[in-house]
Amino acid sequence: MNIIVIDILAVIALIAALWLAMVAATRILRSPRKVGNSYVGRLEDDTRIAPDGSVLSVQSASVDMETSELDAIWTPTHLEQLARTYWRFLSRCTLGLIRVVYTEEQRFVVLVARPLTLLTFHEPEYLMDIERGVVRWRIERGLLVASRGEDADGYLEIDVERSGSPRHGRSDLHVEVTVANYYPRIAAAFTRWVYAATQSRIHVLVTYGFLKSLARLDLAPSRVGRFAAIGDVPDPEGPGPGERRQGRSPATPQP
Repeated sequence: MNIIVIDILAVIALIAALWLAMVAATRILRSPRKVGNSYVGRLEDDTRIAPDGSVLSVQSASVDMETSELDAIWTPTHLEQLARTYWRFLSRCTLGLIRVVYTEEQRFVVLVARPLTLLTFHEPEYLMDIERGVVRWRIERGLLVASRGEDADGYLEIDVERSGSPRHGRSDLHVEVTVANYYPRIAAAFTRWVYAATQSRIHVLVTYGFLKSLARLDLAPSRVGRFAAIGDVPDPEGPGPGERRQGRSPATPQP
């Protein structure tokens, strides 16, 4: 058999093996679990690729936790820490190969170090009131972004919403991590299947691990610390977590 053909088959076999391993890990992470005083429900994934190549990926979970613990962290400072925790988890699960570089106006997700910038985001937008908090990073460009997705309407967003629980002294916290209007370069340069089997699956796996880690309330210190009180942050608008569907508008910052 031709050596080139053998090499191609070996690469395909390696991708398939990695995909199967990530599928197995995802199934394990999706299962409900008790973490400390909290209970993490089944994690859900809704990932779609539109005919124009744009991606909508939503991972969500509900956490049943003590109301006193949730009250203690329901502040803009902790919302900023939640955002930082997401990036910390991404770096930890990739053994530090992927990390985030901060500037006043941008966030760079880099492979080891710049200039290997996988994703560049504008500075985060924060929205919060007594029931809901949102952190959104709008996608600017990067090695993983197709040219039509540069400075388009793509974004990464963490959306949390609290509500009462039938159990005395408990509250429900619904969390969604959303990537919307994102045009992956992998899908554009190769095929959508390659994107679904690699970058998309890795994103889902990382997000599941992050959502489950929130129940431990181990939040990373904020690098910025812009807000002190809920009144300092614009109120969220639009559908909350659990209500979002493709084509629905995200929360919008107040002017």
